[in-house]
Amino acid sequence: MSLLLTVGSTEFFLLAAMAYDRYVAICRPLHYAILMRKKICMMLVIVSWVGANLHSLLHTVMMSRMSFCGDVVINHFFCDLPPLLKLSCSDNSAHEIVIFTEGPLVVMGPFLFTLISYVRIISTILRIPSKGERGRAFSTCSSHLIVVALFYGTDIFIYFRPVSSSSLEYNRIVSVMYTIVTPLLNPFIYTLRNSEFKSAIKKATQRNTIA
Repeated sequence: MSLLLTVGSTEFFLLAAMAYDRYVAICRPLHYAILMRKKICMMLVIVSWVGANLHSLLHTVMMSRMSFCGDVVINHFFCDLPPLLKLSCSDNSAHEIVIFTEGPLVVMGPFLFTLISYVRIISTILRIPSKGERGRAFSTCSSHLIVVALFYGTDIFIYFRPVSSSSLEYNRIVSVMYTIVTPLLNPFIYTLRNSEFKSAIKKATQRNTIA
């Protein structure tokens, strides 16, 4: 559970950092080399890891203090918070309160930052006079937007509902989106628009055809 929360929370922070990168590249292109220099990029990564580990530590400690009696088989693919809380015979109200108060800081905070960044990005792109330039600007953001929609949409659906009213069977299906589908699609989503990647694929295809 600790590992799951750590890597999942890191994804939230990194998606926000990538949104900031796109904002600087499109809205302030002349300052990109200064605003996204190596030191700042390292700080963004460090903040992402520290924030994710603190979030994971909080829930791991709280879960370790809960009692589990009777059935100890998790009705899920992995040790996630909702199915573990369902198995607990302790009072879950305090943990649910933490999820609904601390959770928004980790999930909704980066999400709102990403949303605001894209509002600024879209407003800037719409002011570009050339239709071709607008298309190229939108294409640089499309991959990131697809991942944001898949990852945030499924996570918010699962975690921001009371445990008592959620269906574990339905959650299992939805959780496949952010644990399996999104990670599998990431390499394709992020590289299909990369000119170097497409050039390498084209060369490899031509080489195999000639051979």
